[in-house]
Amino acid sequence: MLSPSIRKPLEHVVRATGTVILGKEGQIRLALACLLARGHLLIEDLPGVGKTTLAHALAQLLGLSFQRIQFTSDMLPADILGVSVFDRDSGAFRFHPGPVFTHVVLADEVNRATPKTQSALLEAMEERQVTAEGLTRPLPEPFFVIATQNPSTQIGTYPLPESQLDRFLMRIELGYPDRAAERDLLAGVDRREILAGLQPCLAPEELLAHQKSVRAVQVSEALIDYIQALIAQTREAPDWQAGLSPRAALALLAASRAWAWLEGRDHVLPDDVQTVLPGVACHRLHPAGESIARLSPAEVAARLIEAVPIP
Repeated sequence: MLSPSIRKPLEHVVRATGTVILGKEGQIRLALACLLARGHLLIEDLPGVGKTTLAHALAQLLGLSFQRIQFTSDMLPADILGVSVFDRDSGAFRFHPGPVFTHVVLADEVNRATPKTQSALLEAMEERQVTAEGLTRPLPEPFFVIATQNPSTQIGTYPLPESQLDRFLMRIELGYPDRAAERDLLAGVDRREILAGLQPCLAPEELLAHQKSVRAVQVSEALIDYIQALIAQTREAPDWQAGLSPRAALALLAASRAWAWLEGRDHVLPDDVQTVLPGVACHRLHPAGESIARLSPAEVAARLIEAVPIP
């Protein structure tokens, strides 16, 4: 078991975020696990349920620099990556970095931009670097993209291509608060005031150290067999147009390690895999029939878990 003192700052992050996003501890812990696993997070839900606020709170509590990019239909890739401008004093072009050069990028309403603009994030998310005008520039470490997405049924949205969806280690939904949490929200202090008062619990180098610890969490051969069996089930079952990729398998393993670490263990259990499975797998799977398409992520994961016995 891990020492409680090691995880104490991150447990404080969960509690403090819970004062802003009420009644959503499970989703907050999943989001934190995604960041500990060095992944990028996609939050998909209706406007007004706290997607942007969650990203703000996590960045502030983790002591990370933060930039918000409001995606619109007329946005260009240079608005994200940066652009070179001629400097008359030096007689040369000077590169002005875009908002992607920060620790946490909030890509707000990412599916309101055109596919060309969406694709500007691909290299940054995968390689943690940006190539612009023939030069490659590294991004700061740690580097996370937290993207929010409105449902595809809403007006003015463009579906994210599969290649970009696959770059997000996890997708979560917040949903409506329960009645008690909503009453506390209505009767309490303005969330923006609480958000402004949050103090950092970590420094960037401390978060990097925690990420390194997560990668050292032990995984047994039987647990790897279980992950492989889940991945194979998606490839063999007729429910899906295509099964999960090796990248998805690595993402499932990384998220499981992070969840086990947050739970205070130095080894992964099947319960950890089952907990993160809906967030890791469901945005990568494309249903082959309408009956499957109507299932929620939790129901999809439950079907996979039922079909694959634990070794």
